[in-house]
Amino acid sequence: MSATKLPRLQSGTGRWILLATILGSSVASLDATVVNIALPRIGESLDTDVAGLQWTLNGYTLTLASFILLGGSLGDRLGRRKVFIWGTIGFAIASVLCGAATNIEMLVAARILQGVAGAMLTPGSLALISSSIDQRDQGAAIGLWSGFGGVAGALGPFLGGWLIELAGWRSIFFLNVPLTLVVVLVALKHVPESRDPNAVTRLDVPGACLVAGALGALTFGLIDSMPLLVGVGVVLLAAFVAIEVRSDHPLVPPSLFGSRVFTTANLVTFAVYAALGGVFFLLVLELQLVAGYSPLLSGVATVPITLIMLVLSAPAGRWAQRHGPRLPMSAGPLLAAAGLVLLLRIGPDTAYLTDVLPGVLVFGLGLSVLVAPLTGAVLGAVPSSEAGIASGVNNAVARTAQLLAVAALPGLAGISGEFSDPAAFDDGFVSAMWICVGLLVAGAVLAAVLLRPARHAPVLDNIDCLPQCAVAGPALAPAHNEE
Repeated sequence: MSATKLPRLQSGTGRWILLATILGSSVASLDATVVNIALPRIGESLDTDVAGLQWTLNGYTLTLASFILLGGSLGDRLGRRKVFIWGTIGFAIASVLCGAATNIEMLVAARILQGVAGAMLTPGSLALISSSIDQRDQGAAIGLWSGFGGVAGALGPFLGGWLIELAGWRSIFFLNVPLTLVVVLVALKHVPESRDPNAVTRLDVPGACLVAGALGALTFGLIDSMPLLVGVGVVLLAAFVAIEVRSDHPLVPPSLFGSRVFTTANLVTFAVYAALGGVFFLLVLELQLVAGYSPLLSGVATVPITLIMLVLSAPAGRWAQRHGPRLPMSAGPLLAAAGLVLLLRIGPDTAYLTDVLPGVLVFGLGLSVLVAPLTGAVLGAVPSSEAGIASGVNNAVARTAQLLAVAALPGLAGISGEFSDPAAFDDGFVSAMWICVGLLVAGAVLAAVLLRPARHAPVLDNIDCLPQCAVAGPALAPAHNEE
């Protein structure tokens, strides 16, 4: 399809395309945020312990991290609209199963299916903008996608907490059904189909299954304290690396890691997003179980993080574009770590303005300093033709880090069993936050030591339009339109 025949953003078709992609990506990203807030109510309703709640989050993240790159490749080969629509339908079906779950096992199984659908839906969102909107308007379209996504991220915890209190935790899953129905109808009627004519003819399905098995073994072993399974997971990961190095159609091209900046950015991503996974899993539990907050108030408590990022991420990205990413990627994690130290003030009878808000503000400031330069470093380290796969790999690294952190952190911090003892949970929360502080400091040290001061700042187009997804993962850059 020629770029001159693609609709302009101002046209009716262009606006419909933007609506489908924004709503589709928002449904997938907000679901994870709201599920965090609902965890205490899910635990009470389904009579489960900490391990059950870990699997509620990790069932989704496991399959999403394992298959997100394969989902992007499927879209390039079979049709981006087709894979996006099937992913959206699958997400709706899995959401109904989540809402109808009668026990924790059913909920976890449905969340695993939801992650598979999300792996088809998530990469297609930006790829459709790249392939379906006139090139002259793609920067503006991505900017709108990012801006509305940020607004949805800010409103999600508030609306989700309100909905949980009003109609129960099951409602957050059932709400996905009408939203996804709109996405499917709009995509079928208004979004043109597109493929990448240069896409590989063979898909690395064995590689995706192998990494899924590896992450599954690691997750199961860490949650249930089974060293043998952890060892199996490590062996499977090593086998995955060996296969990728020898494959002529690898899921993760090894050549990407020939760049020192790309490798460093992904090491920093792993450390920082492991900390984020632990923080956002445990913070809402601490606020509800120990501080006595309602789901609504615990959701609102973290909204300033998103608001700060909406305001400061673009300036941070512009600064890094001119001066290089080393300083913000070193200073950002340290600021976020300082915010976590301030959040240790949370306890019984916590006052939001003095005990929660200062830590939230400093933590959000640290993420604002870090995330846009980190995204820019990933994209600037590879040729523009490889930007899509590079950002996809970085997103998968972030998801994997969050997956393993949620699996390992409660056990390392001594959080296990039921929630009948708020004082014991509070002690575990303190230990877990110190571990997360250590991870953030490690990320800062990696950036400071391994990134060299840039003589020439990296050049990125449309830096203001790079989407920032601080909680869920780094931005997924759109695939470059080859058609």
